[in-house]
Amino acid sequence: MRSDIFTKLSKHINKNKLVYGLLYVLLASGLLILLFYNHFYDDPFITYRYALNLARGGGFVFNPELRVQSTTTPLFALILAVVYPLWSDIPHSAVLIGALSLPLGAVFLWSLANSLGVPVVAWLGLLLYPTFPLLIATIGSETPLYLAFCLGAYTVYSRQKYSGAAVFSALAVLTRPDGFLIPAILGLHYLLIIRKPVPWKSVLLFLALTMPWFIFSWTYFGTPIPATLFAKQQQGTMAISQRFAPGLATIIKPYFGRWQFWLQSILALTGLGYLVVRARQWLPFFLWPLTYFLAFSVSGVSRYYWYYVPLVPGFVVLVGLGFCAIQGLIQIHQPQSQKMVSEKNFVSKVIASGITLALLTGSITGLLDLARRSDPRYQIYKAAGEWINNNTPSSASLGTLEAGIIGFYADRPLIGFAGLIQPDVASQLKKESTYQDSAIWAVEQYQPDNLVLQKGNFPALEGGYAARYCQVVKGLSGADYGYRQDIDIYSCSAP
Repeated sequence: MRSDIFTKLSKHINKNKLVYGLLYVLLASGLLILLFYNHFYDDPFITYRYALNLARGGGFVFNPELRVQSTTTPLFALILAVVYPLWSDIPHSAVLIGALSLPLGAVFLWSLANSLGVPVVAWLGLLLYPTFPLLIATIGSETPLYLAFCLGAYTVYSRQKYSGAAVFSALAVLTRPDGFLIPAILGLHYLLIIRKPVPWKSVLLFLALTMPWFIFSWTYFGTPIPATLFAKQQQGTMAISQRFAPGLATIIKPYFGRWQFWLQSILALTGLGYLVVRARQWLPFFLWPLTYFLAFSVSGVSRYYWYYVPLVPGFVVLVGLGFCAIQGLIQIHQPQSQKMVSEKNFVSKVIASGITLALLTGSITGLLDLARRSDPRYQIYKAAGEWINNNTPSSASLGTLEAGIIGFYADRPLIGFAGLIQPDVASQLKKESTYQDSAIWAVEQYQPDNLVLQKGNFPALEGGYAARYCQVVKGLSGADYGYRQDIDIYSCSAP
């Protein structure tokens, strides 16, 4: 059901869409930078270190001369490496790219919704997509850029611009391996629904953009499959971990404490019914989040909150379709008199305005609430890494559990106890094991020169190997950094 107001606005914007689009992206990204400029979390720093080594001429590696693909986003690492000579602050470069990608993705969603004839979804997408908390939480990673490429592919495909769809699909694949779902779904739709001659130029363009990376990764790393996939699958087998599918309930549970999420969920459930009955043109789009969820569930990877972010565009669209459904229910019976028409139109406008105001209020309050919270590990992990960097030889190896922030700022050969850097460490992660088990194995196997340990997390390691062969050379108080635990830095001598 179209809303006259949204339809008129969409027609007006379409006449000057480039100007309004740029203005929206600049204003929205400026607000996001203002609020989330220092919003970091650990995982993307692994990619940052690949970008740093690449920019410095050290190769596409995390550790010098160790050709293991521990990043799942080669294009994002390459972009950060290219930007490095102009701006050497890689973490903030990543945030800037994310802040630009979020409103850009919203613009693509707006364009897609208009091309499918649902302007309500278009306008609510501009409001909800770049302010969705789960999505913003990944602002320093490749995820916002990846989703923008995915939405761009759908948008230009809906307008039958198949070469453009090939380019966006290739960029999505190069940004994240699961981007392959986009060209697979669009290609299947073209073959089964469009049924026109295959656009070979577009197919060749896609292959020309993607094949160089896969040839390089096969020759450079020995496989195009990231080592982190095996590590995350091994983590998923651990009894202390939670796999992707059941982990969804864990991820969304905190959101049910917020009234705005209840409103969005009710609208989304309503929109699901509307999708099946009145908005089937969206079904090819919803194959994306559906196949994504199934693929990650089957893969058996462990639960990480950023894995669920590609489900957000589908949720936002369902909220918009739910809005359409409610308006349609109000107007489902055509009144006989002009007075009844006016009354129903008035009621429809009041309800639509109320829902819009509630969604706007919820987005603003959620945005401000998220801006007040940040990953408490960042400051103390950064301090530990910088201390290592300033007080140890450049060749000194380092062992720690989380390799991102500490590894980036330490800039030392690193052994990660979670298996993301060394595949043989990931092999130690089994159903009955814990990260302490993999830490003890990694330390005994690699005998790092230094250890960075959260005090009390690995008592067997601290009371065993570390007590015999290491000594604490620096202690960081968690209270000084707003963190719940202290961190000890050890200097070790090989047994």
